[in-house]
Amino acid sequence: MTVLEVIQKSTEFLTRKGVESARLQTELLLAHVLKLPRMKLYLNFERTLTEAEADAMRELVRRRSLREPLQHIIGTAPFAAWEMAVNRHVLVPRPETELLAEAGWQFLSTPNSQPSTALDFGTGSGCIAIALAAKCPSARVTALDISADALIVARHNAERNGVAGRIGFIQSDGFTALPAGSCFNLIISNPPYIPSAEIATLQPEVRDFDPLGALDGGVDGLDFYRRLAVEAPHWLAPSGRLMVEFGDGQSPALEKLFTEQKWIVEAVRTDYSQRQRILIAQRG
Repeated sequence: MTVLEVIQKSTEFLTRKGVESARLQTELLLAHVLKLPRMKLYLNFERTLTEAEADAMRELVRRRSLREPLQHIIGTAPFAAWEMAVNRHVLVPRPETELLAEAGWQFLSTPNSQPSTALDFGTGSGCIAIALAAKCPSARVTALDISADALIVARHNAERNGVAGRIGFIQSDGFTALPAGSCFNLIISNPPYIPSAEIATLQPEVRDFDPLGALDGGVDGLDFYRRLAVEAPHWLAPSGRLMVEFGDGQSPALEKLFTEQKWIVEAVRTDYSQRQRILIAQRG
């Protein structure tokens, strides 16, 4: 079977299984099998796959048809300029989270007489902490997560992206395991924000493969923001910033929540789809 035939047949199969962007997904899987850049497939349409390549492709397409995320199958996901290993223990990084990381490294890059410090609260794959460390070489970054399995992934990603020496990893339920006296110029977080009752309605790729603990934000999705609003001031420098990602439609409730806890909401920024997505606040 040729490259073009594989693409056509696999695309038809994944389309029938309800997979979005089936042609693109097929090409990415085939490029992975053949160890080629995706665009080079177009120069190899007449190439015949070996039996081993065809078998490997069939297995990957089967897994994708069961709605296993492409990133889990391939084993990595892009995040801005970096590549992150992902598995069932961490969220697959989303494009909107790149905007949160960008806001963080822009703030840390502001001229300061002292080295900047940052805390990635709920680091998951480590993507935000790694971006901050890579973009702000003088910053001291701490990445914490309640999940030991997630921290294994985050450490691996820090190593593969060359910043492991500048990130401290801490297993912690919230702020509890931080050393006494710790203080950060930036606390940044993409916490769980899906209301519990909505978990069952999510796409299978998210509902069945992302870790539940990284999705479920409680009855209204705001449990972790309440904790941040109350506890983060103890760990934030007076001139510091708190930056959080949040879900669709949650902006009014979040602004009210933080304002009631004496925060000053500095900005609410939109994502690539012009949906409100990032809240930036400072201590009142």
